[in-house]
Amino acid sequence: MPELVLPTTRLHAAFLECRDDWGPGPHEDGFGLTPGDDVDSPGGFVSWVDGLVSRTHPAGTPCPPGRHGSPRWIVQDGRILGGIALRHHYDDGAGHIGYGIRPSARGRGLATWALGAILREARAALTVDRVLVVCLAGNLASARTIERNGGVAEDMPAGAPTRRYWITLGE
Repeated sequence: MPELVLPTTRLHAAFLECRDDWGPGPHEDGFGLTPGDDVDSPGGFVSWVDGLVSRTHPAGTPCPPGRHGSPRWIVQDGRILGGIALRHHYDDGAGHIGYGIRPSARGRGLATWALGAILREARAALTVDRVLVVCLAGNLASARTIERNGGVAEDMPAGAPTRRYWITLGE
């Protein structure tokens, strides 16, 4: 059974394996990885994880000032299968939630499961009635994942690069 875990340095090798599964170039949104982040060296990885965790707050509690989100890794049997992040601020371009599943773990329902789990955290941590989740217009698998979790598409102009969905956080 997969679980959502707080980023941890003990999963360095598993993280690198996951990252390498994506190959070079941009990576999914659930990790918050930027081109300048050093995750290959042990010291760089520790610094990167410490930075993520220092901006995180405990699951299921309202987000205090200065804490920006809740990054989680999707882990099963010691392997990182993806990442998901709940942003505690409104980001019109990226939405409240970003996620991704490594290519070799796709097609198993992990994204649907992880989005449902992070929505439960959002209900406890955010003071909003709904959250925005965004995906690339051509990413039909992600669109279905969002729709399975109650996402309602916003009207977008033809040719828009992204799809925007709102998910109501009511019980």
